[in-house]
Amino acid sequence: MQRRNLIRTAVAMAAAPLLLGLSLGAQAADTIKVGVLHSLSGTMAISETTLKDTVLMMIDEQNKKGGILGKKLEPVVVDPASNWPLFAEKARELLAKDKVDVIFGCWTSVSRKSVLPVVEELNGLLFYPVQYEGEESSKNVFYTGAAPNQQAIPAVDYLMKDVGVKRWVLEGTDYVYPRTTNKILEAYLKSKGVAAADIMINYTPFGFSDWQSEVSKIKTFGSAGKKTAVVSTINGDANVPFYKELGNQKISAEDIPVVAFSVGEEELAGLDTKPLVGHLAAWNYFESIDTPANKAAIAQWHKFIKNDKRTFNDPMEATVIGFKLWVKAVEKAKTTDVSKVIDTLPGLETPNLTGGVAKVLPNHHITKPVYIGEVRDDGQFDVVWKTKSEVPGDAWSDFLPGSKDIEADWVTLKCGNYNTTTKKCSGQNF
Repeated sequence: MQRRNLIRTAVAMAAAPLLLGLSLGAQAADTIKVGVLHSLSGTMAISETTLKDTVLMMIDEQNKKGGILGKKLEPVVVDPASNWPLFAEKARELLAKDKVDVIFGCWTSVSRKSVLPVVEELNGLLFYPVQYEGEESSKNVFYTGAAPNQQAIPAVDYLMKDVGVKRWVLEGTDYVYPRTTNKILEAYLKSKGVAAADIMINYTPFGFSDWQSEVSKIKTFGSAGKKTAVVSTINGDANVPFYKELGNQKISAEDIPVVAFSVGEEELAGLDTKPLVGHLAAWNYFESIDTPANKAAIAQWHKFIKNDKRTFNDPMEATVIGFKLWVKAVEKAKTTDVSKVIDTLPGLETPNLTGGVAKVLPNHHITKPVYIGEVRDDGQFDVVWKTKSEVPGDAWSDFLPGSKDIEADWVTLKCGNYNTTTKKCSGQNF
């Protein structure tokens, strides 16, 4: 009898870790894990921290509705710290270790390109919420920010037709998004008859702060007697000293307007905006747009963040849109299985915050309106121009020789890089 008791005890002890593991596994399966991959420190924290908070707000709202498929959502937040290789490491950690079902993250294109091979290798799902240079379409990524035809090209058209700009400064941070966007814009401007001598292109590093000589060059370039504008793809906290130096050198919007692609309400919140009044930004959303949906979203944000002074901006709206589309896809597919969710997303629609509809296209981009806004002295924007309706995002530029024949279509062609001339798929991406 004593021997039997010892055996029973030994079996029970041996089984305990297994039972505990099964219990923990069952407990883990009761939640749907959502990865949040945004820089909370370093040069990009000025822009990305708010997007982390936006995802947490959406998770909180969804959990109050009962979650998805009867399960609560569990955020898994990591900090890649504005370190581009670390983005890839953190993405791998989220997918392989934390077993997240989706990732909302990245701001810069260099961070997205760092993450791209990881999500493709591990069949992850990334929602990318920021304007970018295009020239990419991945099966595993949904691009809810603007492609160049939804921001950069319309902005240049506005400056050319409505402001009468003849001379162009393409000023950017030195990485893939500004360089590729400016390559597209340079080709576009030349196709419109702009001479090479009337285009100045310059790049500075991330976190650049000594803008005195660079702004002096802009001022000199703009003194040639032709209307000049700056198209800015400066990213991160380098924008703060750039705009301060514009004010120091008394470059007004009437003299040389600046249209920015990466400066919104969040970035302006840290600046004295009075010298910047009249300068421009091109986005697909502004906080000042007066719609019931926008008012409700801002009220929800202020309630969640417990601070009525916190602003709402374009990448936040793109994050909200991406999150709602993911929820719709999971509910329609009745599973969080990545492959099934990816197949379900194209064709889905959700209202945007400006009164229109965001629709997922076969190329994994969405439809978006385009707005040009003037900086006000309170750090908000007055809309001075907008498209008549939503513009479909184009993954590949019509103005680059290597791209104009490329099409992305994950529904019919099952390819992100299909050459319409050779009738061949060259691979998932670039």
